[in-house]
Amino acid sequence: MLQQLLPFYFMKLSDKENSVDVIYVDNHLLVLNKPVDLLTQPTNISSDSLETRAKDWIKKRYKKPGRVFLECIHRLDKPVSGMVVFARTSKALSRLQKQMREKTIAKYYLALVEGTFSKEKGEMKHTIAHSTLKAKLSASGKSAFLEYKVKKTYENLSLVEICLHTGRYHQIRVQMSLSKHPVVGDKKYKSRWMLDNGIALHHAKMELEHPVTKEKMLFTSNAPFEASIEQYLFQTNARKK
Repeated sequence: MLQQLLPFYFMKLSDKENSVDVIYVDNHLLVLNKPVDLLTQPTNISSDSLETRAKDWIKKRYKKPGRVFLECIHRLDKPVSGMVVFARTSKALSRLQKQMREKTIAKYYLALVEGTFSKEKGEMKHTIAHSTLKAKLSASGKSAFLEYKVKKTYENLSLVEICLHTGRYHQIRVQMSLSKHPVVGDKKYKSRWMLDNGIALHHAKMELEHPVTKEKMLFTSNAPFEASIEQYLFQTNARKK
């Protein structure tokens, strides 16, 4: 089957250096929207990352000349978009990491995947292992568990909400592929669709306890491909008429 091109123009990176999309900020937390094709943290190969841009933003906004403390409590793969939570103090970091270990933080993703589902909701359980920049099914690997709910179906594509119960390497991407529903644009895991940038996977919702005030907090971020897929299908149908 020929690969198909879905022009997700919304996914292209901003040309503005060090730009950040702030969802929430206080003295203890910073929640940002990560665009696709940007690292969460810098590496030896690339210094440009969401963390680097966030530190620059804090320096400018709060006029901090010296070192900025900022640590992410979770990461997103480079081709994935959505929310990333940073701790602005060591106390906040320690308490948020404790919530992560105790699995009291709820993380929800939206994914546009290939194919349709026979059930509106369900769960996926696999044993997977990290192997040379990919994850794969392995009897000696670690258990991976997620729940999914189909939000909408578009002909041969489905929009699903995913709740992660474990945090394995490339977990959503490999489990969806193993279940014959690869994430759109994820060529590494056998998607037949191509995108201009990234893959159609977005960290859309997160529930946690504020590390200092103890307030229950809910952060949300709109998945850009929800609007884009409607536009694409409208244009496709218009061309068929």
